[in-house]
Amino acid sequence: MGNKKQEKCAFCGREMKELFSSEIPGVYICHECVEAGHRIIKENQIKQQKECNIEGLELATLPKPADIKAFLDQYVIGQDEAKRYLSVAVYNHYKRVLQPKDDNGVEIEKSNILLVGSTGTGKTLLARTIAKLLKVPFAIVDATALTEAGYVGEDVESLLVRLLQDADYDLQKAQRGIVFIDEMDKIARKSENPSITRDVSGEGVQQGLLKLLEGSVVNVPPQGGRKHPEQEFIHVDTRNILFICGGAFDGIERKIAQRMNTQVVGFDAQKKAQTIDKNNLLQYVAPQDLKSFGLIPEIIGRLPILTYLRPLDKQALRNILTEPNNAITKQYQKLLEMDGFQLTFAPDMLDYVVDKALEYKLGARGLRGLMETVMMDVMFDLPSSKTRKKTFEVTKDYAAQRIEKADLYALAAQQQER
Repeated sequence: MGNKKQEKCAFCGREMKELFSSEIPGVYICHECVEAGHRIIKENQIKQQKECNIEGLELATLPKPADIKAFLDQYVIGQDEAKRYLSVAVYNHYKRVLQPKDDNGVEIEKSNILLVGSTGTGKTLLARTIAKLLKVPFAIVDATALTEAGYVGEDVESLLVRLLQDADYDLQKAQRGIVFIDEMDKIARKSENPSITRDVSGEGVQQGLLKLLEGSVVNVPPQGGRKHPEQEFIHVDTRNILFICGGAFDGIERKIAQRMNTQVVGFDAQKKAQTIDKNNLLQYVAPQDLKSFGLIPEIIGRLPILTYLRPLDKQALRNILTEPNNAITKQYQKLLEMDGFQLTFAPDMLDYVVDKALEYKLGARGLRGLMETVMMDVMFDLPSSKTRKKTFEVTKDYAAQRIEKADLYALAAQQQER
């Protein structure tokens, strides 16, 4: 710094008494330009930080994997392995989104998730609970309604409309949300053999999903529906959207068994066969099983995190009825408490409902239907009851009468259809 009365600032061109010299002879900058440059750099840093934030979520306050799993435990019973996979994947994904922009050259790639499990095991509930924890936009879409572009059905891009709706059409907010694609197994390739007809709802949909899962800017119709040239589109960048796919993949156990049997050869074949749990083959699911089932290799590569959900046993179903924060029994008790009634459930009644759910093989989803059948008369009669007795216990005999009555109605309906 020196007294340069005859020199000018190379940026603003003004003659200043105090100028900062550079390594280039005769080139100077004044203190006002230095301050202005410093202010612009600070504003850009704050702007970039705001763009990275998700509803105030910062890297320092981002829930750790153990915290995410602990939150999931409050709403989902069991499935510890799937929870661990999901917790780590979600934590790493949002660390990637919140990563400060630097020049070290390290680029973290997106890791989408595929959940394999039979119906009623909690695939949708896991994804919805994570979105509730992070307070990010969340959308559930059904893959069965999707078709290849140009055919009857919904375009693949239309699944992002629901994410935009959940974000109140806040584009920046939606571009950091979570999309759960259910019934992923229903878009499997119909046959390994080439056909003269196009597989527009199977392989065609998988091809359309590739660019969304990988991350690209796609044109989304603002109100959904089909695309047409005159329509204005919303340009959605899917690079920071986390896609969680789920499906029952009914019959994939046969593919797993075939693969594992081919590996069990040699002198230690019997020993290897004894270590395989034949009652739960889903735990051995691998990408090659998904390929045999009908998913194309490209889509499998864009779903690198593969995990499974165990079938729910009797104890797990029993716990689902009473333990989670959103347990069905707690919901009924809260509803009747608002009318001034204290509702209780006999333990043997809960065991009876669990046995029926196992008999129908509908998982946790079947529990809700059975409880609705049992509680329909109670929920209808008690709110308008004038009795002084403000307590009511649902017994096993009461539940059995209601369920058997519903079964008779269903049997009569089937006979009429025949």
